[in-house]
Amino acid sequence: QTIQHSWSHHCLVFFSLIFAYFVSTNRLPLSLSLFSDPEWGSCSLGVFICLACSGIHRNFQSPAKVKSVRLSRWEDSEVQFMAENGNEVARSKYEAQVPVYYYKPTHKDCQVLKEQWIKAKYERLEFTVDRKPLLYEEGKEGPLMKRGRDNGQFLTRRFVLSEREGTLKYFTKTDAKEPKAIIKVDTINASFQPEKIGNPNGLQITYLKDFNTRNIFLYNESSKEIVDWFNSIRAVQLHYLKVAFPGASDVELKPKLTRNFLKEGYMEKTGPRQTEGFKKRWFTLDHRRLMYFKDPLDAFAKGEVFLGHKDLGYSASAGLPPNTHCNGTWQNGITIQTPDRSYLFTCETEVEQQDWLKHFNELINTVMSPQEYSMEALFKHRH
Repeated sequence: QTIQHSWSHHCLVFFSLIFAYFVSTNRLPLSLSLFSDPEWGSCSLGVFICLACSGIHRNFQSPAKVKSVRLSRWEDSEVQFMAENGNEVARSKYEAQVPVYYYKPTHKDCQVLKEQWIKAKYERLEFTVDRKPLLYEEGKEGPLMKRGRDNGQFLTRRFVLSEREGTLKYFTKTDAKEPKAIIKVDTINASFQPEKIGNPNGLQITYLKDFNTRNIFLYNESSKEIVDWFNSIRAVQLHYLKVAFPGASDVELKPKLTRNFLKEGYMEKTGPRQTEGFKKRWFTLDHRRLMYFKDPLDAFAKGEVFLGHKDLGYSASAGLPPNTHCNGTWQNGITIQTPDRSYLFTCETEVEQQDWLKHFNELINTVMSPQEYSMEALFKHRH
């Protein structure tokens, strides 16, 4: 009888939690959990979370009480608390004032972004109605580990982000008067690349230098510090854009801040005469710019291809032109046609070929913005 009562109670709790979840989210899946399958609950906050997020909640300075929806035993008071709160109530409290520039990660993002987003909300209470003023908008200064362009060693460099100047500078020595580089924030893209850089807090900064794309690879031992740098860059970018486009709304400006690369990976390519051998290169698709590198950690791209709109003479298709001498080991060809020339690539698998083509054709079928027309003109001038 005791066993039967315990089992009945367990089932009641399970279905009560599921019911509370759907009520609290207005039948919308996943309000606050970054991953699918929110089969865990925070008894401390009254929210449903996924397995990955549950580990972050347990590691709070004051650990949250987290239980499995399916496997844990729940007290009646805990079920009641979940029913009275839920994800939408928590969102209205803990995300009441999220700045436009603050990056809200998705399930595709790296661990450090998800971890710091959750801690910013629930531990530091950065986005509540009565929050303290945020420091992201004031610029930033401090040390970061930077990878050397030639020797590949990571060394400490002093970085200075200025909202007033709209620049990011770095200095080779802490007491140096002149910066090694001055980077305009409107040319910057920042993307977390932990696997490529070999550090969980690895951040890649991409910018234009003398009309060429330059990469620098950074990290900081502190997860909070590197994510603070990332969001500070976005805050300064937004400030710059509001000055440059005074009539634009936040919704219009937000996509112009840092963005994740659409796709990265290896392909083989041949040269402009299309008689050279195919060589393996690392490719990065950063919106309409397809860049290729000899090595993923190269400072400069060996070349770039701009992907404009189909009405302007751009296209991407499977296969290679007849009589193409394909000496490489990869046989899944791609031909990109631009108004000036064609580019030939091969992929290791058909799956990779189709994925690259999907991204290429989505861009080619999308109407270009005025800024993208300017970028196309810059490419033509440069080449």
